[in-house]
Amino acid sequence: MGKVSLKSLNVSVMHIIRYSYPSRLQTSGDLSSLYSTIMAFPSSPSSLLPSKPRYAIIIITFLILTCTHVPRVQPLTAPILPHDILPLLPRQVSWSILTSLRAATDLLPTFVGAASVSNNSYINWKGSCFYENSAWLELHNKTGSEFGGGTLHIKVSNAHSWTCMDLYIFATPYRVTWDYYFLSREHKVEFNEWEGKAEYEYVKRNGVSIFLLEAGMLGTLEALWEVFPLFTNTGWGESANLAFLKKNMGAKFEERPEPWVTNITIDDIQSGDFLAISKIRGLWGGFETLEKWASGAYAGHSAVCLRDSEGKLWVGESGHEDEEGENLIAMLPWEEWWEFELTKDNTNPHIALLPLHPDLRAKFNETAAWEYAKSMIGKPYGYHNLIFSWIDTIDGNYPPPLDAHLVASVMTVWNQLQPEYAANIWNEALNKRLGTQGLDLPEILVEVEKRGSSFAQLLTIPEQDDWTYVDGKSTSCVAFILEMYKEAGLFGDLANYIQVTEFTIKDAYTLNFFENNSSRLPKWCNDVDTVKLPYCQIKGKYRMELPGYNTIEPYPHMAESCPSMPPDYLRPKYC
Repeated sequence: MGKVSLKSLNVSVMHIIRYSYPSRLQTSGDLSSLYSTIMAFPSSPSSLLPSKPRYAIIIITFLILTCTHVPRVQPLTAPILPHDILPLLPRQVSWSILTSLRAATDLLPTFVGAASVSNNSYINWKGSCFYENSAWLELHNKTGSEFGGGTLHIKVSNAHSWTCMDLYIFATPYRVTWDYYFLSREHKVEFNEWEGKAEYEYVKRNGVSIFLLEAGMLGTLEALWEVFPLFTNTGWGESANLAFLKKNMGAKFEERPEPWVTNITIDDIQSGDFLAISKIRGLWGGFETLEKWASGAYAGHSAVCLRDSEGKLWVGESGHEDEEGENLIAMLPWEEWWEFELTKDNTNPHIALLPLHPDLRAKFNETAAWEYAKSMIGKPYGYHNLIFSWIDTIDGNYPPPLDAHLVASVMTVWNQLQPEYAANIWNEALNKRLGTQGLDLPEILVEVEKRGSSFAQLLTIPEQDDWTYVDGKSTSCVAFILEMYKEAGLFGDLANYIQVTEFTIKDAYTLNFFENNSSRLPKWCNDVDTVKLPYCQIKGKYRMELPGYNTIEPYPHMAESCPSMPPDYLRPKYC
């Protein structure tokens, strides 16, 4: 997985449009007009996108399109609310009000239920605009095809305003579409033909999932105004990331006294010392912000220090971007790595050095660590198990309104958009959890239902460190470090009872592996800071927080069933 330009991104978005709602784009003129609008974005080399956050950006773009390209508008004959006319006010007035009313998290759809044919069941819910809503599914065969199609009936009423509307997304494992409702009446979503027997059987048993964009049309646009700058490499983007983390996680970002780069004596850095990294602007910064919010980690990337037999200091990193834009596992000389962070990394990285405790340092087997590192050099970043380190429980890891239904729907969209990347990111990992091989996402969802389980339960099955994927062992940045710790003997007799591919960065820095006596920290450690941290921040304008740092003794099956709900991210002992 390398880089793509915005031009490639835009083409991919058009694939989403054609797939998701072809009936709404009837003519080539519609597609051409939208495509021309998209292509107005810059496509210079500076706009090339790293592969890791690309899917997040595509989904955001998809939401922009679905919320702004409304092909038909019906006349208004009713009073309007002040909130509805804010976009008509002068920009400096309207946007300050809009952005105070909504948050970036309002972009996320909420699962309201699945309309099915079993027992002619109806589902009912309260919408953002219409307070009384119901839905039911009718199967038919109007086209005379082998498995027929269906009609989803949506009845909406009791609007809180005559100018409001509700936006919905409808999904099965095989398709995703959308619609908006402006008038109180019964509406219909037609599925002319099911994709085949598998979709037909799935819909008969489980129905069509319905998601509500609770923010509504205007609210979604407001939320997009907060999300968009997270991924921009500007001062505006940096401020947006800080504001998001302050608001949604309670982060402080207190400013440190200058200089913001420490004059390090590298003789004080030893094998096994952990590097916690937090990027706060640009595409990587935006991705890490969302990752931190979901997992509760106050760092979004990590690396490890290792000395060779001649005493030379190296940095091991899973996620190093090579010259071709591939994110790989690499061992870099300290000088090369540090020079890049100081002069070339435009994400404004904040970096803290976490020295190992002397007792752990004495146990650290450098020879075994190097053997492991050399066996992993050049392998791809651990995309296969990226999301599974975060999801441990059925409903305790999803910041509202995220849930397993929404995860499945996002996967469905991505599976149709880029099936080869879907297989890389999650399909193979889901197959391993089922004990199957080669099933694509729709087949996985059907298989889960056949077994009487749920997709939410499937996501919670722990990753196993010995699983080998089509491109080898899969390790994220932190799993690479902790696998090295395993090989170096730091987990002792617990090594066979802990799956480090289940660990988030927070799980790593809360291990009690690090120095706990500030008098033994290097003299240059936080020497100009008025606040003496228990670790050494070596770069960054803002003081790095690592809540729970160095407090948890390893235990069997650690981090396999831990909730992570913001803003407090409380978890029981021994989860």
